[in-house]
Amino acid sequence: MGTVTANELKTRGVSAVEEHLETDDEVVISVRGQDKYVVMSLDKYSQLREYELDIAVREARADYEAGRVITESVDDHMKRVTDAL
Repeated sequence: MGTVTANELKTRGVSAVEEHLETDDEVVISVRGQDKYVVMSLDKYSQLREYELDIAVREARADYEAGRVITESVDDHMKRVTDAL
């Protein structure tokens, strides 16, 4: 994974990031010596989001199969949610 400093990003712009993305999937943006941000292609980001959604669906199915669900009316649900605040 390549690293681009904030100063390099200011002076070279997006080309500094694109240069690293030619060989790496992600580029770290370093601000004052601290790794702060990660930049990646939109295709890579979309793939990661799909993985997240797949995991969420699997977790929901496991909860349902294990009986960790609540069946209630909309009014009861809204009351439970607002009481929790």
